[in-house]
Amino acid sequence: MDWNRVEGNWKQVKGKIKEQWGKLTDDDLDVIAGNRDQLEGKIQERYGKAKDDARRDVDDWYNSQTW
Repeated sequence: MDWNRVEGNWKQVKGKIKEQWGKLTDDDLDVIAGNRDQLEGKIQERYGKAKDDARRDVDDWYNSQTW
């Protein structure tokens, strides 16, 4: 599954995102709407992470999913 499919299935994926990053609000997830850059930015903001760390966290999460 590539990230485009994450965007297309965002409503289903939101729950998995929320399990991983509980500090993200429903409003955050609605604004992100599947956009990876926005997801990484919100993770940076909410968790105080560097850009590279947020990108790595999203990569690790994405690769650990059973799509």
